Amino acid sequence: MSGFFAIGVEHMRNSRNLGNLFRSANAFNASYAFTIASNISFPELKKTDTSDSYKSLPLYNFPSFEEMPLPVEAKIVAVELLDESENLPQFHHPRQAVYILGPENGRVSKKVLERCDYFVKIPTKFCINVAMAGALVMYDRMLSLGPYQERPLKMPLHPKFEHAKWFNLHQVEPPEDYYD
Repeated sequence: MSGFFAIGVEHMRNSRNLGNLFRSANAFNASYAFTIASNISFPELKKTDTSDSYKSLPLYNFPSFEEMPLPVEAKIVAVELLDESENLPQFHHPRQAVYILGPENGRVSKKVLERCDYFVKIPTKFCINVAMAGALVMYDRMLSLGPYQERPLKMPLHPKFEHAKWFNLHQVEPPEDYYD
């Protein structure tokens, strides 16, 4: 997978969620991870960052978005539930990306949103944990830009269930021989 990516959060207060996000960033081979205007405790972060990501993944804590340097040609992607956000399964990840998530109980700030090149959302019924959201975005990036074959449109039926082709979805009970 060519290119690079970074992932971080703005106004983060929960150090343990952040540790979980940084551990995932390390696992998905992020170039670096960061916080913006966050109040975190490094000892608390280490409790959930069991991979000790800080030893192999640069972690930055920027006082503000304006003070955060961005790599040349990097595209800023806000992970945020907005009407104009694209659903993650349809999103085409930029090769050079900086993903920014909002805090657990808030949103990405207007200052950051105004500078974003893309907005993406995870199609769920409600907001999910910020560390989980970050992991899903990184996993989707890996699948879409990595060296993986596309999934088939329809999975072949396992031979054990070949006889089940007849199954009518409106039928409540399967025939007697279904479980044989």
